[in-house]
Amino acid sequence: MTQTAPDSLSTAPLAPPRAAKRPHSFSHHGMTVDDPYAWLRDAGYPKVENAEILDHLKAENAWFEARMKPLEPLVDTLFAEMRARIKEDDSSVPVKDGDWYYWTEYVEGAQYKQWWRKPVAGGRDGTEGKELLLDETVLAEGHDYFRLGAFSMSKDATKLAYATDTDGSERFTMVVKDLATGELLPDTIPGTLSSLVWVAGDRAIIYSLANENWRTDNARIHWLGQPVEDDVELYHEDDEGFRVGSGLSSDEKWLVIATSDHETSEVRIVPADDPLGEQVLVRARQPGVEYDIDIAGERVFVHANDTHENFRLARATLDAPGEWETVIEGSDDFYLTGFEMFRDFYVTEGRLHGLDQVEVRFYDDPSRVEPVAFPEASYSAGLGNNPEYETELLQLSYTSMVTPSTVYEYDPKARALSVLKVQEIPSGYDAGAYRTERVMIAARDGTEIPVSLMMRADTPTDGSAPLHLYAYGAYGHAVSPYFSTARLSLVDRGFIYAIAHIRGGDDLGRRWYLDGKLAKRTNTFNDFVDVAKGLIERGYTAKGRVTASGGSAGGELMGAIVNSDPDLWGAVVAQVPFVDVLNTMLDASLPLTPGEWPEWGNPIEDAAAFDLIRSYSPYDQVRAQAYPPILATGGLNDPRVTYWEPTKWVAKLREMKTDDNELLLKMNMGAGHGGKSGRFDSLREGAEEFAFVLWQLGMAEGTERGGETV
Repeated sequence: MTQTAPDSLSTAPLAPPRAAKRPHSFSHHGMTVDDPYAWLRDAGYPKVENAEILDHLKAENAWFEARMKPLEPLVDTLFAEMRARIKEDDSSVPVKDGDWYYWTEYVEGAQYKQWWRKPVAGGRDGTEGKELLLDETVLAEGHDYFRLGAFSMSKDATKLAYATDTDGSERFTMVVKDLATGELLPDTIPGTLSSLVWVAGDRAIIYSLANENWRTDNARIHWLGQPVEDDVELYHEDDEGFRVGSGLSSDEKWLVIATSDHETSEVRIVPADDPLGEQVLVRARQPGVEYDIDIAGERVFVHANDTHENFRLARATLDAPGEWETVIEGSDDFYLTGFEMFRDFYVTEGRLHGLDQVEVRFYDDPSRVEPVAFPEASYSAGLGNNPEYETELLQLSYTSMVTPSTVYEYDPKARALSVLKVQEIPSGYDAGAYRTERVMIAARDGTEIPVSLMMRADTPTDGSAPLHLYAYGAYGHAVSPYFSTARLSLVDRGFIYAIAHIRGGDDLGRRWYLDGKLAKRTNTFNDFVDVAKGLIERGYTAKGRVTASGGSAGGELMGAIVNSDPDLWGAVVAQVPFVDVLNTMLDASLPLTPGEWPEWGNPIEDAAAFDLIRSYSPYDQVRAQAYPPILATGGLNDPRVTYWEPTKWVAKLREMKTDDNELLLKMNMGAGHGGKSGRFDSLREGAEEFAFVLWQLGMAEGTERGGETV
């Protein structure tokens, strides 16, 4: 299927770049694999300085720009629509923490936010005593990329520790700001990749360094005013697949140091006021057992999957934190995803048949359970920012496919919800003009896959509408039915927008995740294809009118489905796609690889894992056939999906594909996994992706939007 651009979209005669093929092969388990594009990985990585590689990436970007140049008016239109739906001077709901209310706000036209506080005495709506803590726009000056990482206020509220990344490599530099003077203290720590935890009466900070392989295998303590070289390592993790993280218990009396991979965890605790004291191991790691803990006074609560894959909640004592007594049994129906402890009550979160549940429970009456009732049948909801242990009120977040993001305040005593803020859409939004559905589509093995749909109320379901299908499907990450203002630019042009809740995520519980990993990984790809076919059969759309997108592991999904069912898709957008799976899982020196083996398998040691991964790895399975139009993106500094993965994939596709359809690669030369960092720059990248999709479906000009021709 070739989509020819309209005359007005004709492009300059520029040939797509073709990477040279150079002999390279590797052998494992008696199998030899040729990889002629292996040279596109710079031998000096993470530095990328090879001139030939950089020239090739620049050529790919030039080809992208040349092909997209005629679409600039459409990109401009889409971007203008998306931006008009954003309240540019928006602010968050102030959150009380001690004697202060904290919030963020944007200045109109600014790419980045500001962080503010004001005294509680003036009330949530008061303006007296406003204090600017941090201005991200100022911090971002002179940088093509900027991201604020950890943001941590000292307990006495006089000092702010924060960390920044200015190239997308996710190696953050930590600094400490004296809020009385506005000056930075001498304490600067480069290379962090962690939260920043104040301990010892605000005299010290717990943090983790990313090692040379971008792994956090440590928890360290820095005493303010002391040389960084004197910092002490509190804990070191020897298993290269595990990552270390630290935090405080809800009552802030305990430092919690946790280490884990994708299926096993281990926790230690030590008094926060004596972080150099003897650490208490809660329970030694057991393969396949995940647990996390929290402490409130003398109560220790444990969230664990040791007795049921959907987790139970247990309690223990500080004297014997590894002896667990069940509070909430594990359930086949209810998936307990987490909990949070407060002084007078605790809150559990989970999903029942795929729908979010928030329940308030009480320490002194285990039988008393108060579910928070939400107004729609299909939605996404959860606890918001609730930093105060002694709070009597809770902030909750809520959204649905047709309901803008809403912040509620919930009063457990009155069992009442009150609205604090509803996402404003300056250009206007009428929820009644749209409808949402949740349907079940049978996969080829008979498993029913839930799909969330959004469309205009007047969109026909006779097979004539285009449909955009999105999914992720990995790491037990659920994609909730959430609201998106950007999505409206497709929906208002007649698209049906669909989220496939495929296996590999934990949308329907832990088993849903387990049935999409390791030896069952191909269920994820089959689910996505079968959902598309099922939606076609039900008349929502037609073959060739389905477009698809996914990022990272969802980009792997995109690579798999264009190999298996290339004629099904009208266009595919693969964002930072994890497509060179076999090579990556064979390279233990890469940042994420050892920790990923529980997710994908270890092809170094396991011949069956080698064969399975090779059988679906998108790069390895590119073949001589017609492919749909594809737009791939990447980031030169991306430590998660390295730049050469989409680059090699596109190079091999150019060599093998038998069609004339568009194949574009956009490589962000100064960004990482998330693309450009500013809110408007990021929005424009989304507009480019939508323009590509519209172009390939012949909808780049003369399309209808909201009843008007554009």
